[in-house]
Amino acid sequence: MPDSPHILMCPPDYYGIEYEINPWMDRRRQCDHEAAARQWNDLRALIEEAGARVSCLAPVPALPDLVFTANAALIYGDTAVPARFRHPQRQGEEPVGRRWLAEHGFRLAPLVSGAYFEGAGDALFCGDTLFAGYRIRSDVRGPTEIGERFGCRVIPLELTDTRFYHLDTCFCPLAPGTAMYYPGAFDDYGRRALRELIGDLIAVGEAEARQFACNAVVVGRRVIANAGCGALRPELAARGFTLLETPLDEFLKAGGAAKCLTLRLDGEEAAAWKSAPGMGPPTIGAVPSVADAPGRRSGL
Repeated sequence: MPDSPHILMCPPDYYGIEYEINPWMDRRRQCDHEAAARQWNDLRALIEEAGARVSCLAPVPALPDLVFTANAALIYGDTAVPARFRHPQRQGEEPVGRRWLAEHGFRLAPLVSGAYFEGAGDALFCGDTLFAGYRIRSDVRGPTEIGERFGCRVIPLELTDTRFYHLDTCFCPLAPGTAMYYPGAFDDYGRRALRELIGDLIAVGEAEARQFACNAVVVGRRVIANAGCGALRPELAARGFTLLETPLDEFLKAGGAAKCLTLRLDGEEAAAWKSAPGMGPPTIGAVPSVADAPGRRSGL
């Protein structure tokens, strides 16, 4: 299925709460590894049932957050802008992600400014505009450099609530011109910019936002999110989307959910550049499926 949506994931073999770099993390509240493996496999199954194919990054000991592949890079056609993590605890992920992307045909375009930049966690296209979160994890200089390099409009959005430390925890483009967001995560300018630039903007309430409703995977007209986000179902259905919920509470302990666990390798559904001539991703061969029984830790 070379033209099907293509997503990168990393099995949670070494996932755990080994440090605290966001308000969700608490080393006294450890994950249940069997439950995490089961939830990860259920998410993967839903993604594949939605029509996407999944490739896997091999897990690495001592890199518990490698499971959150969204942060590895920003994808733009056959080019990947690799992450430069702010926290030392995650910096070991950088060469792992770069190596996988290079070995699978992406041209690497690292930032020359030296700015911190946490990939698709903080940079999301909606239509022809790149919306970029900054302050908590990424610097504002990074998206500015990306806009100059690719010739696209960039709207920096300052994140003001440390619980929503990446843009993809509080903003989810669904299609060009349509997105959902949690207003409480942005300052007045950010809220105004989103309202003015996105014609159909769905406001998510705090209860659903705390369940990471905006941290969703969009495959075609299916929106895959953590369980407990059902209040959004009518809003999404009215726009032709189907909400699929799956428990991801073990990953919420680290401040992540469905979107954090995935990197869209062919570009997000809402990115207008996907339809431009010559903007396809590199050809990446299919990766065998991981058939993990519930309760067994997954691995490749």
